Amino acid sequence: MSPSMVWLLVVWSVLTAVLVVLLIYRSTLVMHEDDQLFLGEAEAHLEKEQHDLMLKVDRLTPYLRLLGASSVLLILVIAGIFVYQGITAPPY
Repeated sequence: MSPSMVWLLVVWSVLTAVLVVLLIYRSTLVMHEDDQLFLGEAEAHLEKEQHDLMLKVDRLTPYLRLLGASSVLLILVIAGIFVYQGITAPPY
């Protein structure tokens, strides 16, 4: 395996690891999310907490999409290079 292929795999691994960590973080945030809130005046602070939680999730979403798309694109490039090197290699 060529050194450039190793570097591509390292970059893909780091990128995918960051993506997995962000997905785990997002799932812990969403775990506390409620679909509906029935609040009286005494529980008004819960509405603000819910709103802040949704802001965090919404702020995280573009990064998740970018990292996910980058990870998929990079693994496709790596697979393409691997196949190309296999096709152009001289037979043994």
